[in-house]
Formats: sequence, C-alpha cells, structure tokens
Amino acid sequence: MPNISAANFEFRGAYRTPAADVAATLHDGKTHLLLAASGSVATIKLPLIISSFANRSNLSIRIVLTKSATHFLAGQSPEQPTVASLTSLPHVDSVHLDEDEWIEPWTRDSKILHIELRRWAHLLAIVPMSANLLAKVTGGLCDDLLTNIIRAWDIDSSNPKRPTIIAAPAMNTMMWAHPLTAKQIAILNEEWGWFEVLPPQVKTLACGDIGQGGMCDWNEIVTVIEKRLALT
Repeated sequence: MPNISAANFEFRGAYRTPAADVAATLHDGKTHLLLAASGSVATIKLPLIISSFANRSNLSIRIVLTKSATHFLAGQSPEQPTVASLTSLPHVDSVHLDEDEWIEPWTRDSKILHIELRRWAHLLAIVPMSANLLAKVTGGLCDDLLTNIIRAWDIDSSNPKRPTIIAAPAMNTMMWAHPLTAKQIAILNEEWGWFEVLPPQVKTLACGDIGQGGMCDWNEIVTVIEKRLALT
C-alpha cells in the first residue's frame, strides 16, 4: 500500500513527516474532524459521509484507515473508490495508514503521529467500528495507528472541552448478538464517558443475513457529527 499521505508533506522544498504536518495545523482556526474506518463492508459509506460536508466552511478532515478497511476501498466499483482518491474529496487534508506512524526511524523531539492526531481532533468518528476493533479497544490493545489514537485519548473528565469519540459498530447479526458484544458496548456506553455509541440498524446485510448489525444510517451519522461539532 503506498503512502497516501506523502504528497502532503512538502514544505518549502523540505520533507515533513505526517506527524509534523498534523502538528503544524493544530491551531489553524478550523474545525477538525478525524474520521476512521475499520474492517467492515460499511467502510464503503465513508465517501458519502465525507462528501456530505462539502458545503461546510472552515472544516478540516483527516482520515485514518486500518489495514482491513483498505480492502474495501480498492477501486472495485464506483461506490468503492481507491484509498488515494479520498484525498480529492471536500476538506480532506490527509489520509493516514499504519505505515505513516513510523515513516522514518524515530529520533528524540520528533513528533509522534497518533499523539498529534489526538491533539488535533475536535471529534473522532469511527465509522464503522468492526467487532474486532470493538474487542481490541475495550481490551486495551493498541497495535496499530487507530487503536493507539484511541488508547491515547484525553479522558480527563474535568476538561470541559474534552473531545468525544463517536463509534458506529457494524458486524454480522450473530456477532452483534454474541454476549461479549453486549459487555463491550456497555464499557463504552456506561463506563467510558468519552464515547458515544450509535447502535447498528436492522437490515439485509452484505452477507445476505437479515438482522441487527448494519452500521447506523450514514445520514444519521452525519447529523450527529454536525451537532457535536456545531456545524449546523
């Protein structure tokens, strides 16, 4: 997978790392939306969600994709464009993959991408959150860029400006009905005040099964994001 972000890091003729590029925009006066997608077919809704913000002024969007999510955006069909094409959508300033975290050997005082993205984001929306990502997050695992961002999130309840993480789970009905899923969702909803879960809908799933598990309607997701970022 090519480094999608690399094209964004030319600065006065000198190379700038993805982390340094994000750090340079922390105080640019824009509203910062960090959109993430994990390994679910609902990842194909990401271009629709992004395009819906075309008329929102002063908005900056950065995208984080897990390795599994990239498999759904490989140019297979019009609704599944390439990962690289996401950078041409409105307000998208970068697309980040796991490889961007360690694009070059770390040296002291260098910026760290998952920390800079956490500092940058006014809101993180995980659309979709797969069963695997849900399990990793609630179990404390952080073995890729996205899970490191989530694990490093500001959870200080005394901070009135603490950003929220919106999570829209998407998985097969049997996976959603598994008792472990209910326990993991309860952690996000009841124990972790920095998460907001948008429950999946009942629909015919990509596998042909009918039941709850389809990601929350993308239009509803857009509405929630607009409200949380005061874009309306």
